[in-house]
Amino acid sequence: MTSEPSVTDRPAQDYVAIKRTVTMSSIADIADRFPDVFAFLAERGVAPAGAPFLKYNVIDMEGELEIEAGVPVRMPVGGSGEIFPAVLPAGRYLTVTHVGHPDGLLDVTGNFLGWAHERDLEFDHHDSPSGDVWHCRLEIYHSNPAEVAIDKWETELAFLLR
Repeated sequence: MTSEPSVTDRPAQDYVAIKRTVTMSSIADIADRFPDVFAFLAERGVAPAGAPFLKYNVIDMEGELEIEAGVPVRMPVGGSGEIFPAVLPAGRYLTVTHVGHPDGLLDVTGNFLGWAHERDLEFDHHDSPSGDVWHCRLEIYHSNPAEVAIDKWETELAFLLR
């Protein structure tokens, strides 16, 4: 089940993340790093302020993708190194929510992009030699995999508009 896309205003959001370059077949490698990000927060006594997400920074579907595994926090968290603090930009986002197996997200994303194109909505991205560079393209995981069957996961797509 997929909701109807909508445009929402989102405030800036502090987060901490770990970044990796992966291929389409190895995206699980970055998702497997969420426990490291949660451990980083726990070591500092910081609770997450929302659902974890993947932030797609550069996408070359035939080659590599630069992706962050991030967790929102209520205030900036110090630190440097592999896990780093950052801020998701405020702005107008096109969003859609999908409830179902994550394998369905590729089709949902394609339909989502088509829906935006039909309405002349422009995403905040540009082409580069390394791929399609996105200012903020999120897959937000609202379901806890330990508590919800994989075919009932709730995932929100939120892409920043120009």
